[in-house]
Amino acid sequence: MAELIRGLEARRVAANLERVRSVAGPAVEILAATKYVHADEMGVLAEAGVRLVGENRLQDLEAKHERWGDAFTWDFIGAVQSRKVARILALTRLIHSIASDSALRRLEAHADPEAEVLVEVNLSGEESKAGIAPVALQAFIERCPVRVVGLMTMPPYTEDPESSRPYFARLAELAAEHRLQRLSMGTSQDWEVAVEEGATIIRLGSTLYG
Repeated sequence: MAELIRGLEARRVAANLERVRSVAGPAVEILAATKYVHADEMGVLAEAGVRLVGENRLQDLEAKHERWGDAFTWDFIGAVQSRKVARILALTRLIHSIASDSALRRLEAHADPEAEVLVEVNLSGEESKAGIAPVALQAFIERCPVRVVGLMTMPPYTEDPESSRPYFARLAELAAEHRLQRLSMGTSQDWEVAVEEGATIIRLGSTLYG
């Protein structure tokens, strides 16, 4: 596990945030991925103007939300363990990573039908990655007991942002086919390409904190 980030500077984070906004434009939501941000540092993000944050683990979400709940809008961006769905729902605006029938059953049991989620799509076919195969997406959306409002994907890691472009373009095509508005795609190494391909939410860590 990577060491938790400490010593963030609000001025630096604010400058990085403004730089990203100037490129991404006002229609793209900038989500600060806070998996490695120590709870004590979350106030620095608020001071810097960060409004949307995403957590990967329920225990971190609960701990940080307890301290900083009113300071941010909270999304969940990590792998979803179905038995934890109810607790995640209680604290978040969106779950970005619904990708199993067991999670759908928990949503049916615990979520308001008007709750909104994103479906994670596995476009690379990598067995190590979670996500619904494109050919199974329509049926999965039809089985979902809450509102599917968009898609999320994680392309294979690469140092070359252009290598991610085909995956982002394909996700945008799938979203259009299914009349979905939100596209959660792009991280610190490839967010600019993601924006060019239609991302509506980009999930950034080191780009904001470095």
